[in-house]
Amino acid sequence: MARVIFHVDLDAFYASVEQRENPSLRGVSLVIGADPKEGKGRGVVVACSYEARKLGLHSGQPISRAYKLCPHGVYVRPNLALYGQVSNDVMERIKKYADRFEQVSIDEAYLDVTESCKRHGGPLELASLIKTELKEEEGLTCSIGIAPNKSTAKIASDFQKPDGLTYVEAAHVKEFLAPLPVSKISGVGKKTEQTLIQLGIKKIGDLAKYPPKELLKKFGKPAIWLWAIANAEEQVEVQENYVMKSIGAEHTFEVDTNDWSAIDRQLSDLIDQVYNRLMDENKVFRTITLKVRFTGFQTYTRAKSLRFATSSKEAIFEGVRALGAEFRNHPKKVRLVGVRLSSLENEKVRKPIAKGTLDSFAANST
Repeated sequence: MARVIFHVDLDAFYASVEQRENPSLRGVSLVIGADPKEGKGRGVVVACSYEARKLGLHSGQPISRAYKLCPHGVYVRPNLALYGQVSNDVMERIKKYADRFEQVSIDEAYLDVTESCKRHGGPLELASLIKTELKEEEGLTCSIGIAPNKSTAKIASDFQKPDGLTYVEAAHVKEFLAPLPVSKISGVGKKTEQTLIQLGIKKIGDLAKYPPKELLKKFGKPAIWLWAIANAEEQVEVQENYVMKSIGAEHTFEVDTNDWSAIDRQLSDLIDQVYNRLMDENKVFRTITLKVRFTGFQTYTRAKSLRFATSSKEAIFEGVRALGAEFRNHPKKVRLVGVRLSSLENEKVRKPIAKGTLDSFAANST
C-alpha cells in the first residue's frame, strides 16, 4: 500500500494570528515588520496578508519598497512570542493524528498518516477533520497537500491556497507534476532553475524525461534527488523530530458560558489531565500557563513560574487559581479554557513544593 503523507501549511501565519487577535485587521493589507515611518524606512517585511501580497509585497522585501507599493496598508511590528505560542498549540493539535510527525518550520509540518487515515475514514476525511479543528479551535486556516511522498505533498499544499486541500493519489503523481514549472520543487532556486531551463527543462515533466546520466554530469548527486521527485520515486521518510516543550490540555465549551462553577470543574479536569501526562512522561515543570478564550476569539494567557522545578499537583491548582482570578468578572462569556505546563525537565528526584512559592513570570495578553 502506498504511503499517505500530509504537508500542513498554515495560511499567512503571522498575519492570520494578528487578524485573529484583532478582527479589525481582517480584509486589509496587513504588513508584519518594521514601521516604514521610523528609522528612515529601514528593515524588512517579515510577513504579510494575502491582500498585501496581491499588491506585490512579500517577506524579506525592504520595508521602504513595501511602503511605496502599499502606503495605505496597516503596518504591525511582529509579536514573535505570540506566534511561537500559537504554533506550539497548533502543532500539538495536529501531531495526535500522525503516525510520524516532522515539524519543519513555525507554520508547517509533515505527517505520515498511512495508518491513521484508516481510522478516520480516509485521507480526505482526516485532512478535513484537521482543517475543521484548526478553524474552530484556533481560528486559523491551513492548506493541506496529500500525496504518497513529501515532495509532492508540499507542492500540493500550495496548489489551492489559502484554505486549500489537494489530494494526489499515487497513480497520478507524475500526471499532477508534469505541467508544473521546475521552480515548484522545494529547493530549486533561481540559479538551479536557470540552469535547468538552459538544458530545455522548464516543466517537471521535462525533468522526468531527461536522461539521468546527463543530469548527474551537470548537477552531481542532487540530480538523483531531482530526477526521483519528477518521476514520483522520492521516498524520504517523515523524520520524527518532535521535542516535548510543554504539556497542555484545552476544553471548548459546547455553549459559551459565564458559569464559573462549571468553568472551575473543567479546569480541575484539565489539571488532572496535564498532571497525569506529566507523571507518564516522568517530567517536572517550572511554568504554569492559563489560557482563557472568550466569545469572539478574544484570548488571554497568564503565566507564573516556580522558583524550582516540581511535579506537585497542588502547585498546579494554586497557580491556575491565582492566574484565573482576574477573569471572573469579565463581561464576555468563556468559550475555551486551557492549562499548560512548560519549562520541562526530566525528573530525577521528586521534590514537593511548599505553598506560596509562586513568583510572577509573565502576564501577556494575546
